[in-house]
Amino acid sequence: MREIVNDRMRKVKSILVTQEAPTDANSPYYKLAEKYNLKIDFIPFIQVQPVPLKEFRKQKIDILNFTAIIFTSRNAVDHFFHMCKELKIEVPPDMKYFCISEQTSNYLQKYIVIRKRKIFTGLKTAQDLIEILKKHKNERYLFPCSDIRKNDIPDFLEKNGYDYAEAVMYHTVASDLSHLENVFYDILAFFSPSGINSLLVNFPNFKQNNTRIAAFGPTTAQAVRDAGLILDIEAPLPNAPSMTGAIELYIKKANKLG
Repeated sequence: MREIVNDRMRKVKSILVTQEAPTDANSPYYKLAEKYNLKIDFIPFIQVQPVPLKEFRKQKIDILNFTAIIFTSRNAVDHFFHMCKELKIEVPPDMKYFCISEQTSNYLQKYIVIRKRKIFTGLKTAQDLIEILKKHKNERYLFPCSDIRKNDIPDFLEKNGYDYAEAVMYHTVASDLSHLENVFYDILAFFSPSGINSLLVNFPNFKQNNTRIAAFGPTTAQAVRDAGLILDIEAPLPNAPSMTGAIELYIKKANKLG
């Protein structure tokens, strides 16, 4: 086993991050590229598409029947307010918003005046948000989501008898990656099982060879293994809570930088 690991510890010169490029000039990805003289490209492997109004109506959901909305991403925020516009309804000012992170709650100001609304914010994870939901069991919750979503929050709501409904407002689909057919990177960094699915949809005969795969989160890591691929870099780690941190630890070993 040690021989296999060492054989895969090859020098890293290029990384493909399967997400949109960061808008922050101080992103740790840019710092990583500069520090180790790396080529880092950003290409989203998945896209989100709004659910057509006609399709949404089939779910028989009346948004105004709910007292609180659960947002776990900015995509959910965008598609919720887009759907409200399509339905020609105005969200009442006493609607409560439960957001998975400060980043998501701050994003609400694109659509509402934050200081006039009741907003509850988790630290970052679904479990953080669940701890907040435990204190507000009497709300009628609407959970805007994709057709592909994590189970933790809806499973908690269901198991504990909360009054809630899911509203599928957008679809997660594989991007067209045909332009990458003959392009190779030392590391591919994935953040969701959907990203792995997109890789296999676009390249059903994908051979990993010397390409190292990084995965963020246990469900993504499991998707890598389920696909029969080798998982070389797993994040978060106790000493590297971010994807960039885990990749940097790997590079220090692979590029023999001490």
